[in-house]
Amino acid sequence: MRVRLLAILSTALLFLLGAVPAQADSGEGGGDHGDGQSYLALGDSVAFGFSPLLDRTDADNFVGYPDIVAESLELKDVNASCSGEATGGFLSLTGIDNSCRPYRAQWPLHVRYETSQMDFALSYLHKHHHTRLVTLTLGANDVFHLQNVCVALHPGDPNAIAACVGAGIPATLATMSANLNTILTKIRSTGYSGLIVAVTYYALDYRDVSGANLLNGPMVAAAAGHGALIASGLEAWRATAMAAGGSSCAAGLLIRLSATSCDVHPTPLGRDLLAGAVIQAIAGSCAEHDAQDCLDQRHDD
Repeated sequence: MRVRLLAILSTALLFLLGAVPAQADSGEGGGDHGDGQSYLALGDSVAFGFSPLLDRTDADNFVGYPDIVAESLELKDVNASCSGEATGGFLSLTGIDNSCRPYRAQWPLHVRYETSQMDFALSYLHKHHHTRLVTLTLGANDVFHLQNVCVALHPGDPNAIAACVGAGIPATLATMSANLNTILTKIRSTGYSGLIVAVTYYALDYRDVSGANLLNGPMVAAAAGHGALIASGLEAWRATAMAAGGSSCAAGLLIRLSATSCDVHPTPLGRDLLAGAVIQAIAGSCAEHDAQDCLDQRHDD
């Protein structure tokens, strides 16, 4: 699953091209983690910790922000994320996918399951009533899918590809919005009333973040409608990227592929900044408490 991030639209659309990674393995997983100590991480390659430079045969090679959050908060993370997961594929094994399903067919995920990621999450939350935290990063692969369709329709014609993506963006964002609202509704339908943190995307170039804002819009709106917190990936990287002239690649936040190019996935530094944003969002939701105290307080309630 190769990704070359797409810069979504603004006046000139740009998030670079690629074919987002996928990860997976199947089976049924989740295990029994002590009451009040489990953390369910959901989403795509950013949550999975994907790197195109690592051996895919061992999922433990991939360390995402949920692992750092779990260690910091002394939780056991159950990371059900899958690289290349789009919102439709998250909901159904027949939904629009950007390479999660092919990845799952060949390589292991952090957690084994045969179902959709949505069905795994619902099953897990029904069985683990005292789960303390759920995080979700999802949506970019909907846009990557649109881009890949446009590339297939207009091979070798950048202007036609850009026009195709621009024309398809409104419907794609509307679908993302509907699917993210469905996902959060279903999570809440299990009776889970604990913290949900939606982790939004960062920018590749901070000199123009209009594309990242557009991409993050559906998640921000869905989170607001379902009592979820926002951990802003965009803000988490801003200062570091701006110190390098605005480039997330030059700042060491994106995995370097060559002297002049980077992948779209976070380096350990980028990952740790995303984890910090999650912890700060949790702490900020409870007056006069740090993140761990906040989780303890909510669990006791």
